Amino acid sequence: MIRVCIVGLGRTGKEIARVFLEQDDIKVVAAVCSAGSPKKGKDLGEVIGCGKTGILIDSCDNLQQIVFRTRPDVVVDFSNPEATIKNAKLFAKMKVNIVIGTTGFSKISMMKLFVLSRKYRNGIVYAPNITLGVNVLMLMSNLMANILSNYDFQVTEVHHKHKKDAPSGTAIKLANEIKKGLVSSGSDSSEIDVPINAVRAGGVVGKHEVMIVGEEDKIEISHESFSRKAFALGALRAVKFIYKKTGYFEMSDVLNLRKALNDYLEKEKSISKNRMMHYMDGKKGVHEEANQV
Repeated sequence: MIRVCIVGLGRTGKEIARVFLEQDDIKVVAAVCSAGSPKKGKDLGEVIGCGKTGILIDSCDNLQQIVFRTRPDVVVDFSNPEATIKNAKLFAKMKVNIVIGTTGFSKISMMKLFVLSRKYRNGIVYAPNITLGVNVLMLMSNLMANILSNYDFQVTEVHHKHKKDAPSGTAIKLANEIKKGLVSSGSDSSEIDVPINAVRAGGVVGKHEVMIVGEEDKIEISHESFSRKAFALGALRAVKFIYKKTGYFEMSDVLNLRKALNDYLEKEKSISKNRMMHYMDGKKGVHEEANQV
């Protein structure tokens, strides 16, 4: 049983709580809201719209006491960049592993997370791109950039009008994966430009699209989350991955995408080899029949 503390009870945090409470191998031991939030003192079930859970929401002002009292194995943090960095330092010192889904970090803040995992030897999954499908989109984009290095790439992301950071952390990561693919194909990194178009409108949960345009044709690939449950399921996968691990990881590590790709290529190689052997055996049989005539 993995003991989990959820920090941040916005739209996504509440959906994570709903999904985690349904799991047989996860025990939600604490839920934490922002300082001054009216959610403080309420039963978690009341806030997320289910029956009473016996878990009273506490404020981030009492975070250290909450951790001492509830002893979580993993914290899932979907708060805000400033709070997350502060929280991460506390959790790292207390040897509690962390799944971070907060977006809007600077490069310096991301480096701080990496340093924390090394200094205190706890486990951190940094996952602004926490949905499973969007990570497959990133892998595909990286591969396409490697193959189609003479094409132009552009990223468009659409989110609800209340999302504060623009472009999204996922869009930035997506553009970086494209740049990596282009560089690995021999492109000059100083000349690579992957524009990101950020749209904030209505109640869109999240959509990311990559447009790949050549002189004669165009490819478009996209991922769209229909509900925040997609984020919650990604967070669940990350929690189970980071449990009792040490080190700094991203969702590509959680999903083991590189291994999946290598396994696929090895399987294709084996199929091609068998196909060639059957072809050569058939060709040999034809020659033998011809010689008998």
